[in-house]
Amino acid sequence: MTVIIDYGVGNLFSLSSSFKAIGEDIVVSRDEEVIRKADRLVLPGVGAFGNAVKKLKESGLTEVIIEETVKGKPLLGICLGMQLLFEKSFEHGENEGLGLIKGEIRPIKKAIPQNYQVPHMGWNGLIFAEGKEKSPLFEGIEDGEQVYFVHSFAGFGCKDSLLAEAEYGVNITAAVGNKNIFGVQFHPEKSGKTGLKILGNFCRL
Repeated sequence: MTVIIDYGVGNLFSLSSSFKAIGEDIVVSRDEEVIRKADRLVLPGVGAFGNAVKKLKESGLTEVIIEETVKGKPLLGICLGMQLLFEKSFEHGENEGLGLIKGEIRPIKKAIPQNYQVPHMGWNGLIFAEGKEKSPLFEGIEDGEQVYFVHSFAGFGCKDSLLAEAEYGVNITAAVGNKNIFGVQFHPEKSGKTGLKILGNFCRL
């Protein structure tokens, strides 16, 4: 059973529909006991980092998420959910994240060419990290396969955890991983067959 953590931030319907489309037993919940019984966890998120991390703390689920991942339970953060895995974010001030991935969330505007629009919105090909064995999250996914992004901030200083990038004037972080903890900046639920394949890979971890 896969549990999508409901802490008041995220497009839960489309995400749960994608998991159902691949035949996964999916539950949307904020119940601590349900989360502890899950085989794997998904942390979604849309909007601003500060508001999201505030709601996550208010939900009382921060410690549960950390405890379960320390035990080895697979966790997938999606879009803002991925950003919450990092140590801190500089979106509208400085806010601490869960600290499960080393690095920081910073605006892409300062990194990309001036003629590139923010937010970064649309389809981009995945570029897998050189010199690293491809993560099981991307089994069967070829270099250059397209996924869908919508974001203005991205992960920086996460070289050790980097699994994939995407080119947007410069290479930006598309996916990270640290043992059983994974994060994708793109939306697999909006990324067609490639996105569904990635979700299916996660469900086999």
